[in-house]
Amino acid sequence: MYLSVATTHRPATDLGFLLHKHPARLHETELPFGKAFVFYPEATESRCEAALVLDIDPVGLVRGKGRGEGLLDQYVNDRPYAASSFLSVAIARALRSAMAGTSRDRPELATVGIPLEAVVTPLPARGGERLVRELFEPLGWRVDVERVPGLAGATSPYVTLRLAGTARLQALLNHLYVLVPVLDDDKHYWVGDDEVAKLLKRGEGWLETHPARDLIVRRYLIHRRALARDALERLAPETREEAAAPETRSTMEDSLEAPLRLNDERLAAVVDVLRASGARRVVDLGCGEGKLLHRLIRERWVESMIGVDPAARDLEWAAKRLKLHEPGGPPEGRVTLLHGSVTYRDRRWETADAAALVEVLEHLDEDRLPALERVLFGAARPATVVVTTPNAEYNSLFPNLATGAFRHPDHRFEWTRGQFRAWAERVAQEHGYAVVYGDVGRLDEALGAPTQMATFSREDAA
Repeated sequence: MYLSVATTHRPATDLGFLLHKHPARLHETELPFGKAFVFYPEATESRCEAALVLDIDPVGLVRGKGRGEGLLDQYVNDRPYAASSFLSVAIARALRSAMAGTSRDRPELATVGIPLEAVVTPLPARGGERLVRELFEPLGWRVDVERVPGLAGATSPYVTLRLAGTARLQALLNHLYVLVPVLDDDKHYWVGDDEVAKLLKRGEGWLETHPARDLIVRRYLIHRRALARDALERLAPETREEAAAPETRSTMEDSLEAPLRLNDERLAAVVDVLRASGARRVVDLGCGEGKLLHRLIRERWVESMIGVDPAARDLEWAAKRLKLHEPGGPPEGRVTLLHGSVTYRDRRWETADAAALVEVLEHLDEDRLPALERVLFGAARPATVVVTTPNAEYNSLFPNLATGAFRHPDHRFEWTRGQFRAWAERVAQEHGYAVVYGDVGRLDEALGAPTQMATFSREDAA
């Protein structure tokens, strides 16, 4: 991951005094997860540019060199190489004095705005270009966003961000420190009470009046309800709790589909298929907050169920919804929640008779689908697999959805009926399954149903 900061202030080499880094040297900072290097690709009187580059040690993350939980995920995917909370930590460590807004040799320069340009790449943009602009433009930055090409023509979630404007260097660094992980909507370390203090410190003077304040707070604190409430009430005492409980949390996708009661129909359809399959052990891959599991608990034919999700916070909400280890909850051992990914083999759930992926595929980058296929259809090979995904053709019937937009900002793609069936037919043929299709929701004669469903049955399990 790469961050550059440049100025055309005269003399431009004064940037070295603001960053406390001499332009003629390579500066190295040890980090818990690797090293940060600061150097100057250009240093003239008319323009000076400093670059911060991270060299992350992914093996060190697995061996416990990092500070957070779940760092195995950082080792086995591309996240160590994209701008994220890793970059925020590097900014705070390597550019500490600049973030504090002090300069021993140019104290007056640190207090005034100067022309600045910044480049961050590759930057995860969970919400797309529109969200990037909504975060940075109210702060006075001119914003340019360029999509980073994906592999084999697949849509990439990463962008190159360019900012330009006149501001204090301290303000630029604080904006990046907060908003980079907000765009990623995740962090590589455990988020506790101290994160509220960090947010308030780095957001002082701009966050309380930012039009996207509530979204920034929730994402920066990885949707931890109590922390978000605390931060919002300290930023604006009149603010009331905005981080809803699991039962009432809603997304853009939920709002679009609510008039159709599509989520209820989708879960009911999946339960019907699972019941008819004769399965006794069910795994919900990408279980989120446990909505499908909550329905399955009421089904007596389910002896045991497992929920798997890469988001620890969603598993926490699922545990509350299901009342695990609480009076009135399911018997001990009937429901198990696992922190994991559908793209990496996990023998803890491979004994399941049936697997469900409810609105999961579209949240994966398309170049990760072969890994999911190998794990689910190649290694685990449950007798039944139920998959649902949005029908992109139906999107034109949602009045509040812009042409070409996805139903959820985290969707990497949305397939037409033909694309979904082509994928399902190939997977079934390659792995020895038969597949049948179903529609969920109000059927349009020309465009089909809002949700498309495929049920895979292993041919040697008949």
